[in-house]
Amino acid sequence: MITISLCMIVKNEQTTLERCIQSVRDAVDEIIIVDTGSTDRTKEIARKWTPHVIDFEWNNHFSSARNRSFAEATMDYILWLDADDVVLPDDLQKLLQIKQLLSPVVDVVSMSYHCDFDEYRNVTLSVRRGRLIKRSKNYQWMGAVHEDLSIEEGHFLDSDIVVTHMKNPDTSDPDRNLVIYENLLSSGEDFTLRDTLHYAMELHQHRLYDQAIQYYLKFAGSENLSTEDKILVCTKLADCYYYIGNREKEREFTFKSFEYDIPRPESCCRLAYYFLENKQFHQAVYWYKLAIESPLPNNPWTISNHVSRTWLPHMQLGLCYYQLGEYELSYRHNKIASEYLPSNQGILNNINLLEELITKKHEHDLVQDQHL
Repeated sequence: MITISLCMIVKNEQTTLERCIQSVRDAVDEIIIVDTGSTDRTKEIARKWTPHVIDFEWNNHFSSARNRSFAEATMDYILWLDADDVVLPDDLQKLLQIKQLLSPVVDVVSMSYHCDFDEYRNVTLSVRRGRLIKRSKNYQWMGAVHEDLSIEEGHFLDSDIVVTHMKNPDTSDPDRNLVIYENLLSSGEDFTLRDTLHYAMELHQHRLYDQAIQYYLKFAGSENLSTEDKILVCTKLADCYYYIGNREKEREFTFKSFEYDIPRPESCCRLAYYFLENKQFHQAVYWYKLAIESPLPNNPWTISNHVSRTWLPHMQLGLCYYQLGEYELSYRHNKIASEYLPSNQGILNNINLLEELITKKHEHDLVQDQHL
C-alpha cells in the first residue's frame, strides 16, 4: 500500500479548509499546508489537523508556493487540493482503493475535476488534472497563475475519481488573477506558453475581448500545441469575435476547430445559433441535434462543456420546432431541458403553452376526422 501526503496552499480559507481536509483525511498519511498570508483563522484551523503549517511570503506566483508544499512532503505520493475542493464519499472510496492497489510503476494518477456548476448543481465544466503524484519524480509546477505540473514523461493512470470544486463566492476575488498577470507584465517578466493562454482567458472573462484576442492569437501561433489546445483556442477566439460583433471571424474559427477533430458540442451550438438568428430553423435543428448526439471525446483530458450537450441544445430545439409548427417535438425537448433546469420559468411557460397547443391540435384533428 502506498502512502500519501496531502499538499495544499491556502490564504484566508477559514470557511472551506476544514471541509476539504475532512473529506479526504481517511486517505492521507500526512498533511502539508503552506499559508501565503492569511489574516483570518485559517492557520488556527490548519494546526488542528497537522503540525506541518508553513508560512510562505507571497510573491504573486502560485507555482512557487505549490513547489514549496511539494518540497515538504515525505510520503510516497502527493495529493494536491485547493481549500475549496472536496472529495465526495463515493470518490473517497475509490481513492482508498487506489491507495491499496496502486502499482509502483504509476507516476501520476489523473482525476476529473468538476470545476463549475449551475444553480441546480449540474456540472457545467470539467477538466482532468494529474492529482496523485509520485514524490520521487520531483515534478515541478510552472506558471504564475492557473499553474500546471511540468510532466514531460511518466506512467499515467486515468482514474474515474472526481474532485469537486465548491467555491465560496463570498471569499473570492474575481480580479485577483488578472491583477497578478498585469503586475508581471509591468515588471517585464516573460510569460510561459500556459501563462499566455491563461492571461487571455482572464481577459476574456473580464470582457476585455480585443486584448484577449491578441493573446489567444499569440498562443495559437505557438509550435507543438496539442489537439485539445488548438480546439480550445479556436472556440475561445470564436466567442471573443462574437462579442465584438465580428461574426465572420466567429464562424472562421468555429469552422477551423473542425480541422482537428469531429465538431465539439459548443461549436455546434454556436453554428446553430447563427442559423437560428437568421430564422433558418431547419439548419439550426441540424446543428443543435449534432451537439446532443456528438460522442464524448476519446481523450479523457478533453475539457468538457456540459451545457452545450445538455439543456442548452434541448431548449433551443424546443424553440426551433415551435417556429416550425412541430409542437410535439418542441414539447419533448422542453421537457428534457426542464430535467436539467427544473424551476426555469421560461421553460415551464413553454411547456404550458405547448400543452395547450397540442390539446387544441388534437381536438381539431378529431373534429376533422368526424367530418370525413
